[in-house]
Amino acid sequence: MLRRRTPVVVGPELDDLPLHRVLAELRPAQQMHGLATGASRPSWAPAAELLRSTGRDWDRRVHRVRVLARALPPVVADRWFKDRPQDPDALVVRACARAARAADDDRADPRERYEDCMRAARAAPEDPTPWLALLSLMTSCGAPTRSVFPVWTEAVARDPWNRTACHRMLDHLSPRGHGTLMEMLDFAERCASQAPYGSPVALLPLAARIELVTHRTSGDVTIAFAADGHWYERQAAAEADHALTHWFRTAAAPHAEALADLNLLAFTLTRMKRADDAAPVFRRLGRRMTPHPWSLAPDATRDFRYWRDRALH
Repeated sequence: MLRRRTPVVVGPELDDLPLHRVLAELRPAQQMHGLATGASRPSWAPAAELLRSTGRDWDRRVHRVRVLARALPPVVADRWFKDRPQDPDALVVRACARAARAADDDRADPRERYEDCMRAARAAPEDPTPWLALLSLMTSCGAPTRSVFPVWTEAVARDPWNRTACHRMLDHLSPRGHGTLMEMLDFAERCASQAPYGSPVALLPLAARIELVTHRTSGDVTIAFAADGHWYERQAAAEADHALTHWFRTAAAPHAEALADLNLLAFTLTRMKRADDAAPVFRRLGRRMTPHPWSLAPDATRDFRYWRDRALH
């Protein structure tokens, strides 16, 4: 008897194989036993080599730095900075790591982390990544939107329509962040309508709709039942059509977080009961499931498998 294959839940590196190999080298067991590197090789060397090879592919660089900043043990990032204090890669990874940890560290001094971001920005003036680290830091600290927008503008001035920049700003403007529903929805709609053909920013209104439903359904079962209606609104259908036409069905080259966007698109289409439209999305996805947004379902794996099988068969 053939067993039904369960989805493969991908890690934060998504389908970036070089990044996946670096993360494997950075595992403590590999470091301790010397399986991945020579004894004289610095522990930060795999990450440095990866970012050097990434070059000016800002979309890929932003993704890799974000993942490395969370995966690198703090001692490794700090060692890299001490060994190479003028290295832009060391500076930006350290800035991103310290900004990401600020939300979980009550003793963190925002001024020190702000200076980390600005030092990285001065070392790499063309790189949008330090500005995205600063944007994350300001969101963690609850900075007002009027002071956050200029930081977002600095990032997109260096890489127009950067996917991560738009999603970071959306998070800040969400009601669970520091904005309102109207601010979030308006920002998503304006970005999607102005983004160039083939840009993943076309999916931003769908990400905002997921946040809208999540906000409306948190903690109240009766409201949760009624909130399903948000998926059947005419505007929701228009957002899905726009994402399909302006991103999924284009010949645009895959971007660094395309796998995350495919899952986002598949999830929203299944909420709308559009199995026929979801079928080609699931075919491109295969079994590669990301925790978000499927974790919003009571049983993420079962929900993903049900809709994938329904769409494909």
